[in-house]
Amino acid sequence: MMALRGAAGPGRWLGRALAAPGVARAPQVASAASGLVPGWSWVRCPAGPRPLGPAARFASTQGRGPEAEGPRRRVLVVRITSPLAWLRTRCYYLLIRLYFDPEFSVEEFTRGAKQAFSVVSQLLSQRKLDLLDGLVSAEVLQVLKEKISFLSDNHRDALAADVDAIMYTTEGDIRIYYDDDGRKFVSILMRFWYLNGANLPDEVPGETKVFQIVFGDESTKEKRHLLTANYEFQREFTEGAKPDWTITRIEHPRLLE
Repeated sequence: MMALRGAAGPGRWLGRALAAPGVARAPQVASAASGLVPGWSWVRCPAGPRPLGPAARFASTQGRGPEAEGPRRRVLVVRITSPLAWLRTRCYYLLIRLYFDPEFSVEEFTRGAKQAFSVVSQLLSQRKLDLLDGLVSAEVLQVLKEKISFLSDNHRDALAADVDAIMYTTEGDIRIYYDDDGRKFVSILMRFWYLNGANLPDEVPGETKVFQIVFGDESTKEKRHLLTANYEFQREFTEGAKPDWTITRIEHPRLLE
């Protein structure tokens, strides 16, 4: 696993997508990435209560091609969440609203993070790293430029996550801290589970199993891999600082190493 970290830089559209309440505006990178995410949009939806304790999400994805006209194919992703971890996360979110941003919304942030993850992962897959300038910290971007050129085509294909193929999203570590100059920062690690149809081997280096999902019967089966990724978003909350979120850590286990 490769953990990429760096200091925050200008976030451009990322800060607006993650921080702005209501309906988000189209990001500046949308025009450049229009071939990656057709019909870019992010519409605010009513937020419902989230469960305490065991957490599960029932997600669905629809096949592509002529055979996709049948019923929607469904994938169930279940992840057990510790009640203590859930409570700790909610306490951090309360602190963010009380001391940093009273309009901070977990639901808005999560939706923006999913959009950002989808766009950035697809730009990585197509090696369009120049378009990541300002979205990803300079230090992380430099490491990505060095690593991405060594990946096989299949591994690069596996980096891409269409927003409709993201099966489950949850928060990881949340940090609130001050640097030596008294500047205030918040970092939120987001974890994503997504389906990808890249041609990956059943076994990968390190003898780590890649989960597979097969749709259809033997004559029309379509194999997808259930992959994971970790992206950390950082924002400076010092008075006068730009309200931008920047990606300061990227992990694609078993792919970017």
